[in-house]
Amino acid sequence: TVVGGDGDILAIGGNHFIHAARRNDDINVIIVNNFIYGMTGGQYSPTTPKGAKTTTSPYGHFENPFNIPLLAYAAGASYVTRWSVLHQNELYQALLDMFKVKGFAVVEVLSPCIIYTDRNAMGDAVDLMKIIREKSVVDHTASLSDLDIDFSMKKIILGNFVKRERPVSYG
Repeated sequence: TVVGGDGDILAIGGNHFIHAARRNDDINVIIVNNFIYGMTGGQYSPTTPKGAKTTTSPYGHFENPFNIPLLAYAAGASYVTRWSVLHQNELYQALLDMFKVKGFAVVEVLSPCIIYTDRNAMGDAVDLMKIIREKSVVDHTASLSDLDIDFSMKKIILGNFVKRERPVSYG
């Protein structure tokens, strides 16, 4: 099992993530997505929403963020789900289910970060949790291409999106 932040997994470890999913290695990956490099000064990360302000994009981030479920699926993951820290029961069940999967399994966990909210006039971490709670919609049948996250959007889609059987290359 690998546990890391969105920057660890999708930037620094991005090629490892893609190729492990492509091979369908028997690895469980938990991505804690806080939308920023929060522990190193507040730089933008691969999941920072377009327009968000960070220390390295003070006028707004101009790149499109990774859509983690779509990326994981396209690379070949056998199991893909997204929950927030506010959805403890669903997250707990997703983690239990992940450990039963043979192959590359990904659980994205949305976790607010005070470094992100402060620069984007969203209040504190509790305020961001309120935003996530208000905008969260559970839709297990949503199109993966509709799972982009932008806090100006009306909804953030959560759910269990992919569960498929593929041959496992290692493990």
